[in-house]
Amino acid sequence: MAVLWPSVLLVILVAILFLAERKYPEAVNTLEESIIAFLLAAITIISFTQVVARYGFNSGWGGALELTRILFAWLILFGMSYGVKQGMHLGVDALIRTFPKPLFHAAALFGAICCLLYAMMLLHAGWLSFFGGKEITSYRQSGALGYWTLMYGTGIGLDDLRYPVWMQETFGLQERVQRWVAYLMLPIGLALLAFRSLQATVAIARGERELIIAGHEAEDLVAENRDVLKD
Repeated sequence: MAVLWPSVLLVILVAILFLAERKYPEAVNTLEESIIAFLLAAITIISFTQVVARYGFNSGWGGALELTRILFAWLILFGMSYGVKQGMHLGVDALIRTFPKPLFHAAALFGAICCLLYAMMLLHAGWLSFFGGKEITSYRQSGALGYWTLMYGTGIGLDDLRYPVWMQETFGLQERVQRWVAYLMLPIGLALLAFRSLQATVAIARGERELIIAGHEAEDLVAENRDVLKD
């Protein structure tokens, strides 16, 4: 299956991110936060203007709903790797924290490795054949890379989202936005998730990080407001 060139591009993307983060960690972090903020702002603005147009002027943009769904999917797919990086994903660790320290460390490492393998299987499951898994014979079985490559090859358009007329006339584009454009974040997001999971696995193995999940907002709120009731 023709997934080699998208795989190479993803490897290059991850390599650039890795090198950039080593030299400019704050800039990379700011860039990730800016992308998330942009997606959130775009969803909010499109939804707000659509409501105003629909109920205030009895009009609206036909592709707004589809675009907000796509942007929301991009937000999730991009944000999940950032959540792993920052330790923001919620997790239940009450049981494993009762384990002895070596067993706790092994459980934390196991969880991180599982997250890495999960991302890699969703990205493309073909590598499992090296370990006795079923050989992948179709795009439908090959995960995000195979599915995106299929969409790229067919050029199928989305249901409602269309290019502006000036773009169609200037660049000779088809009327409807291709699905591969909307689904581009699917392989990118999973590749970033695999990369961040690998980073977390290495950090846990070195003792630089406890768990791949470290979000305990309830505990933090209790700690911050411990003395409120006393006052």
